[in-house]
Amino acid sequence: MSITPVTIRDVREARAVIAQHVTPAPLIRSYALEKELGFSEGRRVWLKDYGWTPVGSFKLLGALNWMAANLQRIGERPVAAHSSGNFASGISFAGMRYGKRVIIVMPDTAPKLKFDLTRSFGAEIRTYDITRDHETGERDRLTREIAEKEGAVQASPYDDPHVIAGNGVGGLEIVEELQSQGRKISHFLCQVSGGGIMAGHALAIAEGFPDAQIVGVEPEGADDFCRSLAAGERVRLDRPKSICDGLLSYDVGQHNWPILQRLVSASVAIPDRVTQQAMKWIYEKHGLRTEPSGAITIAAVLSRAVALDGEGDVVIVLSGRNADEQMFRDWIAAV
Repeated sequence: MSITPVTIRDVREARAVIAQHVTPAPLIRSYALEKELGFSEGRRVWLKDYGWTPVGSFKLLGALNWMAANLQRIGERPVAAHSSGNFASGISFAGMRYGKRVIIVMPDTAPKLKFDLTRSFGAEIRTYDITRDHETGERDRLTREIAEKEGAVQASPYDDPHVIAGNGVGGLEIVEELQSQGRKISHFLCQVSGGGIMAGHALAIAEGFPDAQIVGVEPEGADDFCRSLAAGERVRLDRPKSICDGLLSYDVGQHNWPILQRLVSASVAIPDRVTQQAMKWIYEKHGLRTEPSGAITIAAVLSRAVALDGEGDVVIVLSGRNADEQMFRDWIAAV
């Protein structure tokens, strides 16, 4: 695979595409977190809450930009993609907006909410057994078969320059909002799975606030990026495990890795139980029902896994809220 470098210029160009379809996800000040962390009067904590998007996560940003950039190549062909659920609804929303047929390969264990959202935008879904995928490679095989037999154009949920640039639009929104208020950022925390959200956001944050520490957050059982940073090269995990279903990629993407290695100073791995505690805390303090993948960054802060010393504000990405009601209740009841 040839690696096309993604730049802040690509992110800025993606902004015009995204603006045609959705308004920015809110950047919300968390007074409760400021109190919990004992911050001084001059420091603030901000949540970039992508749960407010039409698909309940950040994934539609990259999906919309990818779809817009590939319209000519797609033509009358369908689009195929694999996804744990959030990119599924994102690319399905993009297909609906641009009038394209979308076929999604999803694990049979994905939350019902993610199946329902994806179908609501008109996509077709085919499932695979995620528990044996490390042996069978069924996810990738099914996606390739759709491409070969039905002439579909494959879309990557994270390892694509247009996806990275689209996701980065959210980072631009953060930068411009805080710059307009005369704020500074000391720390920026964001989820890392395949690396699509962090790579795009890191480009924007690093340019707007070059002194900010950019920190990745992963599940303890899916910490391939932590291991990659330590090894100085991409490390693959054959069987990532976590309740954070949106953070179970086997490794970070080839397009994402150079950006992450250059701009992300550290990554921390969080146990699932700590993430469950954070889900309960957010629900009690902010009334938000989050999915585990969305709450894990809050978990990193509440558990003091990241030292937040210094001056300036802390920005935390809440990447999505697509959790089934009963599963959410069970998770927060268990802690």
